[in-house]
Amino acid sequence: MLAFAAGLAATAWGVRDLLQRNAQDEVVASAGLLIEKATAVRQYTNSQIAPLLATQMKYTFLPQSVPAFGATEVVAELSKKHPEYQYKEATLNPTNPRDRAVEWETDIVNEFRASASLNEFVGQRETPLGRTLYIARPIRITNAGCLVCHSTPEVAPQPMVERYGPSNGFGWQMNEVIGAQVVSVPMVVPLARAEQAFRVFMTMIVGIFIAIGVALNLMLWLMVIRPVTRLSGLADRVSLGELDAPEFSARSRDEIGTLTESFARMRRSLDQAMKMLET
Repeated sequence: MLAFAAGLAATAWGVRDLLQRNAQDEVVASAGLLIEKATAVRQYTNSQIAPLLATQMKYTFLPQSVPAFGATEVVAELSKKHPEYQYKEATLNPTNPRDRAVEWETDIVNEFRASASLNEFVGQRETPLGRTLYIARPIRITNAGCLVCHSTPEVAPQPMVERYGPSNGFGWQMNEVIGAQVVSVPMVVPLARAEQAFRVFMTMIVGIFIAIGVALNLMLWLMVIRPVTRLSGLADRVSLGELDAPEFSARSRDEIGTLTESFARMRRSLDQAMKMLET
C-alpha cells in the first residue's frame, strides 16, 4: 500500500505538470492558428476587397476595405462561439481608436520594434479576471499600398480623414512595426483542460493499480500464503509428536515445492530416528 501510494503521488505530480504544459502549448498553437487566420483575412482584404472598393472610397469611407477592420470583424464573429479567445490588432497610432494599444500592448509592440528578428512573443499577465496567456506577432508595413491611406492626411482618402480626423493613423513608413496582432486566452482554459485530462488519467491509473494489487494479493495467497500456512500447521503437529499426520504434497517446482520436499525429508529422518530410539 505504501509503495502504491508513493507511486501514485509521484505519478500525479509528474502527470499534472506535463498535462498543464501540454495544455498550454495546445492553447498557444490554437491562438497562433487564429492569428494565421486573421493574417489571411488581411491579405484577402488588401488584395481582393480593397481594389473593388477603390472607386467608392473616393466618395465615402468604407471600413470593409481596411485589412485590419476585416480581420478584426471576422475574428469577432468567430469569438462569439469561442469567447475565451480575444483578438486585437494593437496599434501605436491607429486610424480606428478601438485599435489603440494599451500600456502592456505598447510594451510588446516596442519589443518588436527594438528587435527585427523577433517574430513572436508568448507570455502571461495578471488581469482582474485572473492570469491570462497571450501570443503576439508584429504588424509590419511591407505593402506600399498601405501608405496611400497612412502616409499623410493630404494623400489619404478625404472621406477617411473626415471620419477619423487628420491626427489618427498617419506617419507610417515602409518596414516599420506599427502594432501587433495579439490573442489573449484566460489561463483557466488550459488549466481546465489539463485538470480534466488529469482526472481521467489518474482514475485509470488508480483502477489499474487496484486491479494489479488484487491480482498480486490473490496470486500471493494461492502460491505462497496458503501452502506455507498448511506447511506451518503440519510442522506444528509433527513437532508435538503427531508423526502420523498426513503428508503435505506440493507439485510446484518453485521455492515452496523445495521447502515441502525438505520438510518431507526431515520428517522421514525424524521418523527413522524415533524408531531407532524405540529399538
